[in-house]
Amino acid sequence: MSTPLSSPARSGLVSSVDAAAAAAAAASGPTLRHGRFEDAQALFTGSLFVSITMMLFAQAGLLTGSTAGIAFLLHYVTGLPFGATFFVINIPFYWFAWKRMGAEFTIKTFISVAMLALMADVGPRFIHIDYLNPLYAAVAGGLLMGSGCLFLARHHSSLGGATIVSLYLQDRYGIRAGKVQMMIDCTVVLLALAVVPLERVAYSVLAAVIMSMFLWISHRPGRYQGN
Repeated sequence: MSTPLSSPARSGLVSSVDAAAAAAAAASGPTLRHGRFEDAQALFTGSLFVSITMMLFAQAGLLTGSTAGIAFLLHYVTGLPFGATFFVINIPFYWFAWKRMGAEFTIKTFISVAMLALMADVGPRFIHIDYLNPLYAAVAGGLLMGSGCLFLARHHSSLGGATIVSLYLQDRYGIRAGKVQMMIDCTVVLLALAVVPLERVAYSVLAAVIMSMFLWISHRPGRYQGN
């Protein structure tokens, strides 16, 4: 994530208009930082959006990538709760996040993963859709997940797993997070061919592509200056 930028000082000012503009810029100081309430609402909203996606995918028999995809496969094969499985699978990634991305990112990611795990398992008690077309689930779910992940990324958080790796590669080497996420997600979804029917895997790949394209277009280093 980018850091706050101060307004650049301007040399050689010869007019009162320029001087006034420079004074106003200096008075404004650095760009606004996210407060605790802003972080809290973003982490909650992002986790909620993704949890709705998980419920849509579960009802439509679809998958997603990264550690969530692995949790889905285990859920379909063993019947284990998705949320609890997802939370446990992400535990090894926190060490990497702490070492490479810092304490703040790791703590926020832990909170986001915990909220998603809880919402995904509890959510079906509050919402149920009698009919859900898998194509609709793929398109709506891909956009909801992309939006949720974008909320989290802009507030220095993630949903663990491959997202930690993709955000690190973007921050460290400038490789778009969406590109990395797309490759990882599509790989995980294709591995599901042994468990999930081909048609559902195809819809799942579509959802992964939609989500990754959304992130690819919307999440670019330097475009968003909040921190």
